[in-house]
Amino acid sequence: MFNSVYPALEELKQPLTPDQLNVLRNQLESEEPKPSPQTRFNYAWGLIKSNSHKQQREGLEILTSLYKTETSMRREILYYLSLVSFKIGDYTNAKRYIEALLKIEPHNSQASQLKENIEEKITQEGLIGIGIAGGVLAIGIGLIGALVRKNRK
Repeated sequence: MFNSVYPALEELKQPLTPDQLNVLRNQLESEEPKPSPQTRFNYAWGLIKSNSHKQQREGLEILTSLYKTETSMRREILYYLSLVSFKIGDYTNAKRYIEALLKIEPHNSQASQLKENIEEKITQEGLIGIGIAGGVLAIGIGLIGALVRKNRK
């Protein structure tokens, strides 16, 4: 999924085992009805490492909720919101989150490196899109040319 060797992105590709994720879930459930922000964050981290899109989305929702309520954790939350957004292919939000983090910590080299990876992926996806659009255009021109030649006969 990722072409980068950026360590955090590589690590994010390694899902937890079901037993490891259950440990995090059990901790969360043991603290109900009001689990600590750190426990919720840990569970979200486990979910975003998953290969399941549904679990990744659940982790994203937990992180988004934490961002709204836990100002002391915003730096970590923005970083992981950017990572999971990148992982699920939401490059616009990935960039938005990492830029918000860089406003708080402009000299954060880890965030700067992640931003570079996001921008490379956006550029790569843009080039693929341009290639597809160019192919569609070429096919369209070819069909129009064929129709024009057919009508001339």
